[in-house]
Amino acid sequence: MKLIAAVVDTDVDRDALYAEVDDDRAGAVVSFSGVVRNHDGGKAVTGIQYVGHPSAEDVMKRTIAEFADREGVHAIAAQHRVGDLDIGGVALYVAVAASHRGQAFRCAADIVDRVKEVLPIWKKQYLADGGHEWSQCP
Repeated sequence: MKLIAAVVDTDVDRDALYAEVDDDRAGAVVSFSGVVRNHDGGKAVTGIQYVGHPSAEDVMKRTIAEFADREGVHAIAAQHRVGDLDIGGVALYVAVAASHRGQAFRCAADIVDRVKEVLPIWKKQYLADGGHEWSQCP
């Protein structure tokens, strides 16, 4: 089982991560890109800053390892970006290679949900009106 899990402060390289999960046993590779959008809660957003706790990468690695024994899953790559991102920037990327599409889809969706639940990363949104707001804070 190949597992890649990281918190990075540079742009997520989706193509490189997708290539990392290449596996001849896989009949499906599912990927998810969580991208910065230009709105939230009816407010215009111009960018985001993600701030991670020093433990964020360790938490990410442990979280992805929780999925290592999923039936039919052969490889997982997941990265979360910290720092400043513009609209369209990739904040979270997950790729899962599995024997069958259902296994890959379910695993990828479960990973995204779990990462959002436990990863100590907080989001500061910059608003078009010049203000900002924090979200995803415990």
